[in-house]
This record gives sequence, structure tokens and C-alpha cells, in this order.
Amino acid sequence: MNWLSVENYDQMSRHAADQIHAALVTGCAEGQRLNLGLATGNTMIGLYRLLAERLNQDQVDLRGLHTYNLDEYVGSDRKAIPESHPLSYRKYMQEQLFDALDPALGFTAEQAHFPAPDETDRFDRDLATAGGLDFQLLGIGFNGHIAFNEPMNATEISAAEFASLPSRTIALRELTIQTNARLTAGDDSALVPRHAVTMGMKQIVAAREILLLACFPEQAEPLNKMLHGTPTPELPASCLLGHGNATVVYTADTIELNTT
Repeated sequence: MNWLSVENYDQMSRHAADQIHAALVTGCAEGQRLNLGLATGNTMIGLYRLLAERLNQDQVDLRGLHTYNLDEYVGSDRKAIPESHPLSYRKYMQEQLFDALDPALGFTAEQAHFPAPDETDRFDRDLATAGGLDFQLLGIGFNGHIAFNEPMNATEISAAEFASLPSRTIALRELTIQTNARLTAGDDSALVPRHAVTMGMKQIVAAREILLLACFPEQAEPLNKMLHGTPTPELPASCLLGHGNATVVYTADTIELNTT
């Protein structure tokens, strides 16, 4: 795993946009299929704006691009929340990336895939049939979760078993609910659903290339534990440590890591 410190949020966003742009230019050449895993949240907003600008400017052929989002909130009816919900990740992706792409690039709504709580097995099968993820973009939760794969006690499950978990619906931890309420729901925790459907750890760690972005001071603790630890279900992001082509990019003005 590679660790890269950049000066600030703008540099992080530009670095990530450059890396994904390069992957798309190469991977989607002449209509070839490329499976790109996407994340949401405030961390990714600058990246998506820059990426759309670059793709449009260079008129990159996206007919072969298929995106796979990491997660979606699940309502009390056990269904994915509708796009009309203010926290909908489908809505987020439309507003932050998809609507900004020039239609001439060839990317259509049918090429964007989201996990559904009643079809997680199908989501995993379809992704496997498509060849798995070529590139996965990730953030990291303040408790070390990736996607909505929340921490589990090491007495309940081994690190290897945790890294093999499939896509599924889970209950969110209180820290996740309160954090997301503060960052995305105007501090209204009642607006944040208590469950979510998440891409599995198995699908994420199998991605051929992984890019994890971090820019919040609260992410320093899980990143330091990851940097100096070993894979454990109590820190989901640590399951990436053995990956041969994963990079963590973090902002030096907000995150201090103990690299000694």
C-alpha cells in the first residue's frame, strides 16, 4: 500500500481526478469496458467536479464505462430510500457527476449500478460476471469503515472472514449516524436512516486498483491505526493493507500521520 501526503483538499481532488481520468482514458479506449467503483460524501465533491471537466474537455469515450456505487441508505420499509430523499446517493451521483458529463461521451443511466437491499446477491453476481472492479474509489469513516462495512469485534469474526463478506444490508453504528448527520444532514440525526445496503468487503478488496481519499481531522486516528497495524475486522479499512495496488491520499493541512 502506498501513502501520499498532499498539501490540501484542492491538491487531493486534482490528484484523484488525474488518476481516475488516466484510468478511464486507457480502460475505455475504443469502447472497452471499465468497471469503476464510486464513493459519495463531501470528500468526493471537488474530485467529481474536476473529473467531469477533464472528461468533457478531452471528449473521453465513456461508452464502455460502468459505475458501481458503494452503498445506499435503507428506509424503515427495508427498501432503498427514493431519489427524492435529501440523503439519496443516487441523487448525489446525478448532481455531483452524472449530470455534469457531456451526453456526447456516451455514458447512460443504464451504465450506473447501485446495490439494492433485496438484490445484493444479484449485485455481486452481476459484478463478478462483468469481471469485477477495475478501479475502486474509497473514503474512510471516522471509525475506520469503508463503504458501510462497519467494524466488527475480532472475537466474532476473523480478519479473513471479514474481508470475504458479501454485499448486504446492515445496521449503522451510532458514530456513523451522528457523523453523517453533522456532515450531510444539517445536524438532524432523525433525517439519517438507521440502515444501509453496502457493497461487500469481498468486492472492494478484489478491485485491481484502489484509491482512498481522506481530508477530515477525525480520519487521522483510523489512518494511524491502519498505518501501524495489521488487518482486523475492528478497523475495516485495514483489510486493504495487503492489497498490491492501493494508495491512500491524505491532506497534510488537516491530517497528521505518525510515519516513523
